Amino acid sequence: IGFNDGVPITEDFFVENIAGKHNIDIAKILFPDDLPRGLKFCEDKEAMFRKLASEQLKPISGLDKVKKWIEDRGLKRAAVTNAPRENAELMISKLGLSDFFQVVILGDECERAKPFPDPYFKALEMLKVSKDHTFVFEDSVSGIKAGVAAGLPVVGLTTRNPEHVLLEANPTFLIKDYDDPKLWSALEELDKNKDA
Repeated sequence: IGFNDGVPITEDFFVENIAGKHNIDIAKILFPDDLPRGLKFCEDKEAMFRKLASEQLKPISGLDKVKKWIEDRGLKRAAVTNAPRENAELMISKLGLSDFFQVVILGDECERAKPFPDPYFKALEMLKVSKDHTFVFEDSVSGIKAGVAAGLPVVGLTTRNPEHVLLEANPTFLIKDYDDPKLWSALEELDKNKDA
């Protein structure tokens, strides 16, 4: 793409500067002197993502199990993402979650996107729920930071980003996927304490 005089973007650079970030911020990082070019790059990146996702997207191990746990308890749920609407809707549909989420909150429909807490505040408001009865699953640093800043317990998923990077964002705990025994131990504890 001509970024950094043609030096390839490394995995570390991706994790630090791109993963989970809002496209306007990515555009500014990659092309600080040419925002229109950066925004065009982000449009192309999202189109490529949609093509690859439609062909290759697979659910994280245990997704059906955690989905059933949530539905069986009648919990309200929102998808909160910095992804463009087209990407969010594609992923939700592809994973069979179209009827699962009651609300989809996009970062660019809020005053500030993740890592700011605004998207989570909007989700709480739209679902009419208290932050005291809410928890979040997140797989990016910006997402974990947003949830923590909103005062929510955040379960971090190490499906994309290195554990040590996610830990810096201060999640409640990390899991490798939705089958992780740590998650199920915590959910059992929630069940035991549901009346408290």
